[in-house]
Formats: sequence, C-alpha cells, structure tokens
Amino acid sequence: MVDVPLHRCRGLRGRRILVSEDEALISMLLVDEITAAGATVVGPAHTLDGTLAVIEEAQCTGGLSAAVLDIRLLTKSVLPAADRLAELGVPFLFATASDEPSARTGHLGVPVIRKPYSMDAVITGLEGLLTRGQ
Repeated sequence: MVDVPLHRCRGLRGRRILVSEDEALISMLLVDEITAAGATVVGPAHTLDGTLAVIEEAQCTGGLSAAVLDIRLLTKSVLPAADRLAELGVPFLFATASDEPSARTGHLGVPVIRKPYSMDAVITGLEGLLTRGQ
C-alpha cells in the first residue's frame, strides 16, 4: 500500500469510488491509491457489463460518490456506464489512453486524465469532482 499524506485524505475520506479499468495492474494501483487516500473502492470492474452491475448493486448498498472510468474496457466503450452514472448524478472522470473526443460522446465536459498518468493526478481529479459537487 502507498502512503498518502494525511492532508490528502480529507477529500476522499468516507467516499465510495467506483473503479472501472480493464488493465489489471492499473486497476490494482488505482484501488491501492484510492484506498490509501481514505475512500472505499467499489469494484473494481473490468468489463462494461461488470461496471453496469456494480453501479446497480451500489444503489442498494450505499451508493457511489464518484467514479474513475477507462473509456475502453476490453473491446467495449464504457459510455453506457457513463450515461447511467450521469442519470444518477454521480460525478466521474475518464482515465484513458484515448485522445478521441468521439469516444466521449455525450460527456465532452467530463474531466479526462490521459494515460500514462500519475496516481496523484487521479486522486487530485477525484477530489476536484467531489468538492465541485458540494
């Protein structure tokens, strides 16, 4: 587990963050960093169907505070999950290698963190999402 300074925990402490990432190593790093920053990770999910299932299950088990979504999960677009999160009012960011705006149709205003990214950029991005929503 990665140590995160205590001042970094304020924005994520007690939050429930969905991680949707198909690359196992990146997924594990995201889970470790988000957990170290004080949040509970919901998931992780590695496929579109898995992401949609986690979103629906979370509605019965405490909801979601925010989400980190890779735009491409194996061969499928994550946009149906992004649409569902938007319907539920859950803020999210894209953490992806995709540079194509067409990959984010309907969600062009959503923050994008480009791969390769630092875990600090993801934590900062999540904190920004959550402070904007308050």
